[in-house]
Amino acid sequence: MAESFDIIIIGSGPGGYVTAIRAAQLGFKTAVVERDHLGGICLNWGCIPTKALLRSAEIFHYMQHAEDYGLSAEKVGFDPAAVVKRSRNVAKRLSDGVGFLFRKNKVQTIWGEAAIEAPGRVVVKASRTEAPKGALGAGSYQAKHIIVATGARPRVLPGLEPDKKLVWTYFEAMAPDRMPKSLLVIGSGAIGVEFASFYRTLGAEVTIVEVLPQILPVEDAEIAAFARKSFERQGIKVLTGAKVTKLDKKSDSVTASIEDGKGGTQAITVERVISAVGVTGNIENLGLEKLGIKTERGIVAVDAFNRTNVPGIYAIGDVSGPPMLAHKAEHEGVICVEWIKGLKPHPMDKRLIPGCTYCAPQIASVGLTEQAAKEQKREIRVGRFPFLGNGKAIALGEDQGLVKVIFDKATGQLLGAHMVGAEVTELIQGYVVAMNLETTEEELIHTVFPHPTLSEMMKEAVLDAYGRVLNV
Repeated sequence: MAESFDIIIIGSGPGGYVTAIRAAQLGFKTAVVERDHLGGICLNWGCIPTKALLRSAEIFHYMQHAEDYGLSAEKVGFDPAAVVKRSRNVAKRLSDGVGFLFRKNKVQTIWGEAAIEAPGRVVVKASRTEAPKGALGAGSYQAKHIIVATGARPRVLPGLEPDKKLVWTYFEAMAPDRMPKSLLVIGSGAIGVEFASFYRTLGAEVTIVEVLPQILPVEDAEIAAFARKSFERQGIKVLTGAKVTKLDKKSDSVTASIEDGKGGTQAITVERVISAVGVTGNIENLGLEKLGIKTERGIVAVDAFNRTNVPGIYAIGDVSGPPMLAHKAEHEGVICVEWIKGLKPHPMDKRLIPGCTYCAPQIASVGLTEQAAKEQKREIRVGRFPFLGNGKAIALGEDQGLVKVIFDKATGQLLGAHMVGAEVTELIQGYVVAMNLETTEEELIHTVFPHPTLSEMMKEAVLDAYGRVLNV
């Protein structure tokens, strides 16, 4: 007989492994099927190793500007192989950590490639990668509840297909065999601008091409404009409303044909191209079509508790739709298993999911942009506070940035918060908590923020929205 579990989760990325741990905490006999790396893309080829790369670039930048801090540093340089090695070691450490958490919580690992043969039954084929110690192998397994957490992969545009040598996805960009002297980045979302920032800081000539009128298209227009000016001051060339129509590959270079959207064309030659035009869900070869599970535009259709249209089968994370963020996947998974347990969790409010981009300068946001609030016909108050007015930012030598908040004029409800500048990815959670608690401007104004900190700008921006700003 096939081994039986209460819950089988397909995929061990942030959504999958967190869901497994919560399921185990709730008393479910739980297994996770994985075919490649524990921790999935995020821990191994996404969120974590990219931050390690960006940290190396950040320190290199500060070393180059040591004189600005009254210091000296001679013969400043970097070893590309060592930078990549550090990033890979960070990823391995966290992947190993997932294995430890599984053992601690008595979550069983099944190593291989899964397909759902029928509701309640998963068939696993052998993986090409080596299984961790103690993992179960290929075979048939039973579970009353099956959760699909297979994540996403880079989207490929016709004519711009990556070849892993000259045209990269984030996989190749994360572990280059050498640092290119020139680089074209197609797409200006989080992945695109993070790699543009990394390679520019290490000396590459970088061009970003974005088909939409605004870089960082999901961000508030004012924040995106601020970021663009900062990128351009760093020497990054930014082309918006433009489209790469052709890539002509040579032995060690690529010539890209670019339409500017106004009838003009230009050609630029670079050593490497990064395609960062989004991701698409991994829904293939899972048996979903055979089971009649509804999919829409490359993702699995689910309800507020991540149930598919087939009882007993669920989907979480990137494979269940945007925003395709690790923390969204984790929270969805917790909601899903708590619903299975009968705990009646609150459905996720996607308006309260923060987004963070770790380029230089950093960008972070939550809630409505100013434009979105106006499109909803809301009467709003907008507050802003520049890093230039903050003592801690000046002491850090990081005085370029902006904090922006948007309130409902009638109720004082905080509708959105948007930031660009040093460490804003750490600051944004303050506003996320405030919005989750339905905090008004009055409560934020009465909150004491510590001095000297960057967080003081969060209160000052609120004060500015109500005509009470103190330090500008």
